[in-house]
Amino acid sequence: MAAAKLLRIEETEISDFCIHKKSIDARRKQQLCYVYQVTLSCAREEKRVKRCGKNNVTWEEGAISGNNRQDRFPGRKITGLQKEKGIVVAGFGPAGMFAALELAKAGLAPLVLERGQDADRRQKAVDDFWAGNGLNAECNVQFGEGGAGTFSDGKLNTMVKDPSGRNRQVLQTLTDFGAPSEILYLQKPHIGTDCLKEVVKAIREKIIRLGGTVLFGTRLERLVTEAGALKQIIICKDGKEQAISCNRLVLAIGHSARDTFYSLKDGGLFMEQKAFAVGVRVEHPQEMIGQNQYGAYHTKLPAADYKLTYQTGTGRGVYSFCMCPGGYVVNASSEEGMLAVNGMSYSDRGGVNANSAIVVTVSPEDFGSPDVLAGVEFQRQYERAAYFLAGGKIPVQLFSDFLQGRVSTSFGSVFPCTKGGYAFGDVRGMLPGFIGDAVAEGMQAFDRRVRGFAREDAILSGIESRTSSPVRMVRDESLQSNIHRVYPCGEGAGYAGGITSAAMDGIRVAQEIRKEIDQNG
Repeated sequence: MAAAKLLRIEETEISDFCIHKKSIDARRKQQLCYVYQVTLSCAREEKRVKRCGKNNVTWEEGAISGNNRQDRFPGRKITGLQKEKGIVVAGFGPAGMFAALELAKAGLAPLVLERGQDADRRQKAVDDFWAGNGLNAECNVQFGEGGAGTFSDGKLNTMVKDPSGRNRQVLQTLTDFGAPSEILYLQKPHIGTDCLKEVVKAIREKIIRLGGTVLFGTRLERLVTEAGALKQIIICKDGKEQAISCNRLVLAIGHSARDTFYSLKDGGLFMEQKAFAVGVRVEHPQEMIGQNQYGAYHTKLPAADYKLTYQTGTGRGVYSFCMCPGGYVVNASSEEGMLAVNGMSYSDRGGVNANSAIVVTVSPEDFGSPDVLAGVEFQRQYERAAYFLAGGKIPVQLFSDFLQGRVSTSFGSVFPCTKGGYAFGDVRGMLPGFIGDAVAEGMQAFDRRVRGFAREDAILSGIESRTSSPVRMVRDESLQSNIHRVYPCGEGAGYAGGITSAAMDGIRVAQEIRKEIDQNG
């Protein structure tokens, strides 16, 4: 074993061995290697580490046991929690799901509202839509059990700093409910949409066993406040509105709940405009990406990915986003007469194409209005254009034609891998000029790093408009909004950018609620 050799000890002397990180070093294509970061225990640890000098070995007392402690309130009895009533979680994506699980584990029996359906009924609604049978505006790729991340690559990496250990807690929780254990140590962990659906169902069942309630097909309509504090919420279920008491509300509504954004604005919840990104999806052969990343070894290694960034001559940022190895471009629309695309992979990443969003930063200055929801209308404007460009199908265009601003008439050697129908259209002409220009410049710049990236027959589709929320809901140090006892969290609130960071934010909010109840009742 390499670790034993490094420490100059026998393998039999090692105990409590675990892998913390596994990655591929592909800097030299002919000498690819896996890089591992491991933690282990052995006799006379400190002395043996000193003997290694600075040779990639460090010593930390209790490192293994310390890394396994995830509960911020270990073994502590919280009095009065079972008496707390009226905690509602609006939204059952990663933020709402992990908030609800944390609250349920504390005995707080949350009521969870999800406007979409459970994973099985949601899959049927999405499959029907992709087959051309019409959009269900309440249950689709954006809305339903697991949130938008359920129909994605299921990426679990995050750039969020994690001194609290919540990142590890998210990954451990996912493995506890059926995700593969390798996500605990892979440098770029992912689950895949097929596996993720089963995991979210298992988490929901656990929340219910712990006393929580999950209502599908139930939309948060508006808040009822009194003297600056939450009093009730109005929900809509089966087409009928009803008022329910609510002492604390976790707002985890996701980045596509535009009607709810407007309702919250009308109800006086403070929000701010926020930058996001807009662009297209690009498809290349997965084999091409693999050869660029791993050379001749690409057939023996997991499907290769990439991450690319560039700044245009005018100062615009262009970057790849949500890259899906061996994946599919999906019609991710959630409103009638509008079209948005996203990327999705199954757990095996076995598709013939790689796809990624190539997006351009959009700032509030680009919205052309001081209205807090101007970013929402910016998204809608171009989603309408995308819808009409190809009659509701995903509009596609070869990169050579994208550069020339002409509609494609045939494919080269790359064919679309999509979920939902597609048709040729002038994707470049559909975009705002500054975005189309930046995508064209960025794609050609990326070709210098990934050979063939700007190939003539690369397929572009659009519009990729749901990279993140166009608003941020203002919250204070206690994570509450200006409306007392309303806790915005996750992607929709503007505090996360992916499955893991949204789940971490949901845990953080739930822990804050638990602490506040313990202190104040």
